[in-house]
Amino acid sequence: MMKIVLATKNLHKIEEIQHAIENFGIELLSLLDFPNMPDVVEDGLCLEENSLKKAKEISIFTGFTALADDTGLEVDALGGAPGVFSARYAGIEADYSANNIKLLKEIQQIAHPWRTARFRCVMTLYGQNILEVAEGRLEGHIIDNNKGKNGFGYDPIFVPKGYTITLAEMSMEEKNAISHRGQAVNKMAVIIKKLIKNNK
Repeated sequence: MMKIVLATKNLHKIEEIQHAIENFGIELLSLLDFPNMPDVVEDGLCLEENSLKKAKEISIFTGFTALADDTGLEVDALGGAPGVFSARYAGIEADYSANNIKLLKEIQQIAHPWRTARFRCVMTLYGQNILEVAEGRLEGHIIDNNKGKNGFGYDPIFVPKGYTITLAEMSMEEKNAISHRGQAVNKMAVIIKKLIKNNK
């Protein structure tokens, strides 16, 4: 049976990926199963680099195929920022609120039609003779103020294309149905299914 280590301790992420590949005959592990795994320093210059680095280092440490992702918000008027620095946009110790405050300040002089943005999630599967990448994107725009109590990160200031509410105003089910991570997970599930079929 193929074993895949997920590069996370987040129970929601584990559950989401488990749901996507639950009938594939795979044993899913996570970083919760490897408490001695050192933290991976995410010093890549793009989402792709960080995603690959995490998957590769975890695979080497555990001896199993690893699945990692990196996610960021890209605002067109800011040249794609915060991008790979999304989690620490307002500083290494910054929380979600501080990041949102900084972003809103950066774009306060920018007219709404030019506030287009997208969430990107790059997912990498790495193991012996395995290197696969899947990406999910969610287009939308940035609003003036925080709206909604659900979600996390930039969700309260991001309205997906075709919607009039922020991600933070959506239920978890609504968000997962359109999210960038959900898209990447579903694409990776297809890749994993094909790998298993080819190795039988």
